[in-house]
Amino acid sequence: MEVVVSLAIGVLVSAGVWLVLRPRSYQVLIGLSLLSYATNLFIFAVGSLSEANEPIVKPGLAADLVNYTDPLPQSLVLTAIVIGFATTALFLVVLLALRGLTDTDHVDGQEERP
Repeated sequence: MEVVVSLAIGVLVSAGVWLVLRPRSYQVLIGLSLLSYATNLFIFAVGSLSEANEPIVKPGLAADLVNYTDPLPQSLVLTAIVIGFATTALFLVVLLALRGLTDTDHVDGQEERP
């Protein structure tokens, strides 16, 4: 499971960096979203990736990461997802207003001439 999550984080970071370096502002916005998803997945994976462990320690078991899943990364990721949606919506509105004012979505405001 760790290999799959690591590959997913790597693919998300790679695609996010590639999109952030694109000249269109919409692509930059999608790239930033992918980078935030990769960060959230990394924070979630730091907690632990166990499938069969309980989120709360059962009576009689030691309170360490072997016996339960730490709920703190999950709550941090949930908060980050909500803040990420709000930030993405704000960026999208600003980008749409900027496109309406300048008639282009190029990052520099100027289209490349072939």
